[in-house]
Amino acid sequence: MPGDPLRARWIADTFLDDARCYTEVRGMYGYTGTWQGQRVSVQGSGMGQPSMAIYVNELFREYDVRSIIRVGSCGALSERLAVRDIVIASGACTDSAMNRIRFEGLDYAPVADFGLLRGAHDAATAKQLAEGVHVGLIFSSDSFYPARPELAARMVEFGVLAVEMEASALYTLAAKHGRRALTICTVSDHIVTGEETSAQEREQTFGTMVEIALAAGLAQD
Repeated sequence: MPGDPLRARWIADTFLDDARCYTEVRGMYGYTGTWQGQRVSVQGSGMGQPSMAIYVNELFREYDVRSIIRVGSCGALSERLAVRDIVIASGACTDSAMNRIRFEGLDYAPVADFGLLRGAHDAATAKQLAEGVHVGLIFSSDSFYPARPELAARMVEFGVLAVEMEASALYTLAAKHGRRALTICTVSDHIVTGEETSAQEREQTFGTMVEIALAAGLAQD
């Protein structure tokens, strides 16, 4: 489940056999095909937790999807990471009010499914990617252009690796519905160094995380 619908189309064209487009509603492409003989769907989610939540709720409730792996881009917050490194998110911090409303002010800790997390780590290890793959916390922000960017430094002090905009909602809804979820992101830009990739690179060259996601999902089936 990438955020970018064009990345969904690229994933279907690049990795799936006999892929067919099942939806183009609002330009949010979805495809179903096979990978190594197993049926796989790829569905765009749009940007941000509200958009992600719409698609995830409907996939879980109306289509009985059992597991969702987000394959997205993120901004590195730590100097430990480099552009094009991969982050497998064990948990998701957030500045969103969605869970504060849901839990009436209590702090809920949205975490990944351990089986998918382990499968992704095993797949990355099999590809001998240990140096460029990081497992840890991610920060799901509601703001692409934050009003208080200095607050990200506090997150880094407590172990947060990178920032994106969807994982917290995905993990929370998976827990609500008793389903499995994982977020795997490729570092598209570095908040500390200023290095960044192009829009086309973000759409079409982050294939390694897709291969890790497919292997992790297949291992659970």
